[in-house]
Amino acid sequence: MLEVKTIDKPDERRDFPSGHLEAVHMTELDFAVATFEPGWRWSESVAPIAGTPSCQMYHNSYVLQGRLHIRMDDGGESEVGPGDVFVCTPGHDSWVVGDEQVVVYDFQGQSAREFAKK
Repeated sequence: MLEVKTIDKPDERRDFPSGHLEAVHMTELDFAVATFEPGWRWSESVAPIAGTPSCQMYHNSYVLQGRLHIRMDDGGESEVGPGDVFVCTPGHDSWVVGDEQVVVYDFQGQSAREFAKK
């Protein structure tokens, strides 16, 4: 099997307060480009949509621009920025650090189909 898509023509765009997600859905992979504006915070912008107190998605991600702070439900936390690759398990909050827009590439099994959805 060979499957090719371009993010220039995403399968969907999902808007939420202070950000949006553009995704291509493939057989075994969802690839999403998430854009978060200064002031974006998951617990304020996405939690009301998702209906959970913290993000329950598993992320395999690469930060293209900006800085993002991630705090796990168990108290662990880190800040990621341009060039960082990170894995983040379910149970976390995150927010934009500073005044620069954050752009994150997210490689998922198929869980991007559920991010910021009721």
